[in-house]
Amino acid sequence: MGIKALGYVVIETAKPAEWDRFLTEFVGVMRAADAPDGAALYRVDDRVFRLRIQPGTREWFVAAGYEVTDRATLDTLAVAVAAAGRPVEWASAQEAAGRGAEALFHTTDPAGNGLELYCGDARTADPFVSPIGVPGFVTGDMGLGHAVFSAPNFDETIAFHRDVLGFHETDMPRFNLFGPDGPSMGFAFLHADNGRHHSIAFGEGPVPPSGAVHIMLELPTLIEVGKAHDRMKRFAYPESATLGRHVNDETTGFYVQTPGGFDLEIGCDSLIIDPSSWVTTRHEGISVWGHEWAWQKAMKDQQGEQA
Repeated sequence: MGIKALGYVVIETAKPAEWDRFLTEFVGVMRAADAPDGAALYRVDDRVFRLRIQPGTREWFVAAGYEVTDRATLDTLAVAVAAAGRPVEWASAQEAAGRGAEALFHTTDPAGNGLELYCGDARTADPFVSPIGVPGFVTGDMGLGHAVFSAPNFDETIAFHRDVLGFHETDMPRFNLFGPDGPSMGFAFLHADNGRHHSIAFGEGPVPPSGAVHIMLELPTLIEVGKAHDRMKRFAYPESATLGRHVNDETTGFYVQTPGGFDLEIGCDSLIIDPSSWVTTRHEGISVWGHEWAWQKAMKDQQGEQA
């Protein structure tokens, strides 16, 4: 009983126009017809939508939607989630259809992170056409990309995703993220039943005000990543981490702050694993090169001012 892939994400915002500009003019995704309830839907491939931006009063990452194999698997998963003490709220047929799903239920993990589990995945024959000429995104069987959350009750949250939902451990490191004298923080990179290195990941710490740490979209080439980096600078969007390459999933890319406050990782050349034979790793570093984070730069600037 496992997860096929990350299907979509749901985001609440009081700034829909800012999100529309960010997604269409910077990222290069395609706006689809709005949902019946007024939410803006965006495509990156042949799925009816991958990003749902719904109007609200706050900036909040509502949920990551993960696809399972079929209705029987979904029903079994709902029983397991309820037995683990987590809520199971079934969507109406109308709401499920609006998510491009046959059936789905809402839940949260032990840290309170929002999740939607669903079966059935609606596709469209209408071609994906980026408004700025992006040729496409790397999806297919590997799904949208990945979502990263925080969990203060780290071990309990990871056990839920592994033992109840059926994710699998890919890389389980601990880092002294803030230097050798800083606290040791646990991280968990978990894969679904596909070749993407991780479809969900967690850092040990409080849930951020935005409800998530980041989501990742994969572009087909380094050239497209570089062009996106140029667009980020042209639009003056805040760069959360400079260009770099990760150790564990080998992704080359950068991070930019979204209008919702969490980050978007845009990368390419990500490692493809064999989910049936992968042996859990415990890497000791975050990046092979690059990835100077905004907080690191701020600390350098502060130290320079004090010198």
